[in-house]
Amino acid sequence: MNETKTVGLEEEIMNIKNVRVPSSPQDVHPNKPEDAQVHLETQNLHVWFGKRLILEKVNLAFPENSVTALIGPSGCGKSTFLRVLNRMHEFIPSAALAGRVLYDGKDIYDANIDPVNIRTKVGMVFQKPNPFPTMTIKDNVLSGLKLAQMQFENPDEIVRTCLERASLWNEVKDRLDASASSLSGGQQQRLCIARALAVKPKVLLMDEPCSALDPGSTRRIEETIRDISSDMTIVIVTHNMAQAQRVSDYTAFFLSEDGAPAQVIENAKTDEIFKKPKDSRTNDYVNGLFG
Repeated sequence: MNETKTVGLEEEIMNIKNVRVPSSPQDVHPNKPEDAQVHLETQNLHVWFGKRLILEKVNLAFPENSVTALIGPSGCGKSTFLRVLNRMHEFIPSAALAGRVLYDGKDIYDANIDPVNIRTKVGMVFQKPNPFPTMTIKDNVLSGLKLAQMQFENPDEIVRTCLERASLWNEVKDRLDASASSLSGGQQQRLCIARALAVKPKVLLMDEPCSALDPGSTRRIEETIRDISSDMTIVIVTHNMAQAQRVSDYTAFFLSEDGAPAQVIENAKTDEIFKKPKDSRTNDYVNGLFG
């Protein structure tokens, strides 16, 4: 496994030419309710691949039981940022970061933190459905629990509950022993959501989960997102502006300009981002003038 290198911010950044070091962090989720609990947040986050700085000075907090959409043009670091949030970033050769990613107040990149444990608390659903094709539907749902060596009882109840929450139970309840590869693309993606839910994460990361799906499957997954956000935090990358408005409570706009590292240009409640953005670049992007 390639371990992500975490570095002292000032020392490492100053070794890279023309990197702008912020004098103070941007506001942390400026429209977050003051009493909202936050399980996951980033503080002054910088991300590299080799010597190339990809993201700089990203400060975001994700309120409990809410959905935050990450929007912006392709190649501006949204998916990279998502992978940093549960230590998937460290699988990439030459990956490095500075700053902090806090889960319940503790930096997830501290040496004494188990990445496997973090990934049970901060789950991930990828752009392309990735069920285990040789496993049954039932075994796919339970696979995360087994891989994480988590103790569990009543497997049938877990399978039913997770498939119901992923809006898949009624379609597969009579063929739980069938191969996951027998499902359609949209069904496979909902199976991946059910698998992620089985380990009971507090945060679920979703990287364009509907990009390759038909409208009907997209609608079901969006309904699932709104339903499960009642008891978990969701962070979703999407290029679909209508989807961001439908499913999210908050939106963060990422942008890289003229080859510079990407930054969060603006983050606020979703209605404000789409109806009353403070930055002209945000207004231009959400209205389709570029990207």
